[in-house]
Amino acid sequence: MSGIATKTHYLVEMIGGTKAKLLDTRKTTPNFRLLEKWAVVIGGGGNHRLGLFDMIMLKDNHTDMAGGIRQAIDRTKEYLRAENRKLAIEVETRNLDEVRQVLDAGGVDIIMLDNMSAEQMKDAIKLIDGRYKTEASGNITEETISNVANCGVDYISVGALTHSVKSLDLSLKAY
Repeated sequence: MSGIATKTHYLVEMIGGTKAKLLDTRKTTPNFRLLEKWAVVIGGGGNHRLGLFDMIMLKDNHTDMAGGIRQAIDRTKEYLRAENRKLAIEVETRNLDEVRQVLDAGGVDIIMLDNMSAEQMKDAIKLIDGRYKTEASGNITEETISNVANCGVDYISVGALTHSVKSLDLSLKAY
């Protein structure tokens, strides 16, 4: 947990001065999710979702299976109405055309910009124009995180915070 908190703090410092907030993902060690997510918060980051129950996230496979982004969003809204549930909806987009499709469909809370270049993200942010929160995701590294944050996204999700951080070597021995 100390390694996760330390790495989170390091990345939070790297995006300081921007509006971007660092988030974890659901990619956690089995049976350690709550502890790992707590470590992210202690390090200054935020938790994206605890589980599948607290937000609807329409990933590329969902939109492809539904026949398109609009259809996936419409089906999601129908489901939420039928079940009398109020959950945020986030839609993953892979390119500017998909961002436009989400904007045309409307009714979502967050648009994820997945595996986009910094230039594509800047263009997407201009298209979205503050109408929805934005999240950058996919292959975010120490080398790219500052550039991503400077694109103007609201959130940056980094799965490596919980699935790839090494424990700190701590010792109580005095030398």
